[in-house]
Amino acid sequence: MTDSAKTSAAPDKTGAMNEFVEIVKTVAYALLIALFLRVLFFQPFTIPSASMEPTLQEGDYIIVSKYTYGYSRHSIPFSPPIFDGRIMERIPNRGDIIVFKLPRDGRTDYIKRLIGMPGDRVQMREGRLWINDKEIPHQALPPVMIDSGYGFTRNVQRYKETFPNGRQFVTYDYGTDGDVDNTQTFIVPEGHYFFMGDNRDNSLDSRVSPAENGVGFVPAENLVGKAQLILLSWNPGASLFKPWTWVMNARPERFFTVLQ
Repeated sequence: MTDSAKTSAAPDKTGAMNEFVEIVKTVAYALLIALFLRVLFFQPFTIPSASMEPTLQEGDYIIVSKYTYGYSRHSIPFSPPIFDGRIMERIPNRGDIIVFKLPRDGRTDYIKRLIGMPGDRVQMREGRLWINDKEIPHQALPPVMIDSGYGFTRNVQRYKETFPNGRQFVTYDYGTDGDVDNTQTFIVPEGHYFFMGDNRDNSLDSRVSPAENGVGFVPAENLVGKAQLILLSWNPGASLFKPWTWVMNARPERFFTVLQ
């Protein structure tokens, strides 16, 4: 009986091991497919701050296309130094909303709107944007009340800006005498880009030097991808570990919004 028991147990162990191996292979294949899609096609990001309001709001869950501008080492997780520059490079358009790696550390993901192309002259004068010595047309819109984040609301002026290529978008403005409302003229170097947040007075962007915890000019190699879609959105306070907030804090009116 002992020999018989041993003989019958062997196939059970072999079957269990085979099943375990198949599970591991399935998981490995799934991870490889996910990595392939993430590197070559799409990557999700969550918006952590108000610097791109009103276009993007804290709690938006967006989809970024990785293939739009070609690929660099920053297209790959952890940005391994396996090659320099970009392959299959395509030039972005002024006004694109782009995720890029912060130049001063090469790791932190930032998202801003592309304002200046290589060779451009960019300046802010009394809160108005000038590119190549021409003021960008702006149309005043009705102001809105927004949460300041400090326990009170405040009145914010809105403007619709129109770029020479026809791209239109709305910006927030708290006044004309802020720290970044009057700047020097920035001349964008070749192979670099100049970015700004749509929340003009609440954005650390290319108007602020890296030495002051800003962005500065962004090398083309640092571009990760173009923000294409707000897939989902939740108000602050939503939590993975509080399932009721998935519904209570949802902003369904922002679901599946195509970004401009």
